[in-house]
Amino acid sequence: MSLRKMKIGVLGTGEVGRAIGTKLIQVGNEVMLGSRTRDNPAAVEWSRINGERAYHGTFAEAAAFGDVIFNCTNGLFSLDALRSAGEENLSGKILIDVANALEFSDDQPILTSCRESLAERIQQAFPEAKVVKTLNFVGYEVMVNPSLLKEGERQMLIAGNDVEAKRLVERMLKEWFGWEEVMDLGDIKAAKALEMLVPLWFRVFETMGTTIFGFKVVPPHGVKDYKRKTN
Repeated sequence: MSLRKMKIGVLGTGEVGRAIGTKLIQVGNEVMLGSRTRDNPAAVEWSRINGERAYHGTFAEAAAFGDVIFNCTNGLFSLDALRSAGEENLSGKILIDVANALEFSDDQPILTSCRESLAERIQQAFPEAKVVKTLNFVGYEVMVNPSLLKEGERQMLIAGNDVEAKRLVERMLKEWFGWEEVMDLGDIKAAKALEMLVPLWFRVFETMGTTIFGFKVVPPHGVKDYKRKTN
């Protein structure tokens, strides 16, 4: 059975938020792009381009609108943005965290915390939200169009505490975005590993000169699938 169409709130009006929002509309959902102000120019223009199922509003309005929420804000300010969205608008909902909290030194990315991932901090700050970390370690073009990658190599990783939430996100990634395989790395603590892939992403980007690539876990010869984690 195909996923039912949803109302989805996307927090963040940068390239990632706009790309994800557009993809979600293309597969039939209603999407509200949220920002600090209701009249954010990027959100207004995005809404105009994407038609009658595309809306724009504040963080709080987008979070209230969505059955599912995507955090596509700058990771350095994600907690502030989510507080602005309102705990009451996030409680009980799946919150898909796509962000990374990065600073740069000598043009090299540095994670702001090696002890706790951004996703863990979000889960601690909003304990009633069902935080799922995914998509954060590929470029936005690949996030929404993994067909840019070689067939058979399109794998995405996820982490989160709520098993049912992860299963729904897995279906979204496969049915709506086109990822062939999704590997569940376990609870929200595994989000640290996903975020630590980002400095590697930048190094590969510098080496290859393109953002069109992904990462894949390659199993031993003869192993078709991994045992799925349950938490």
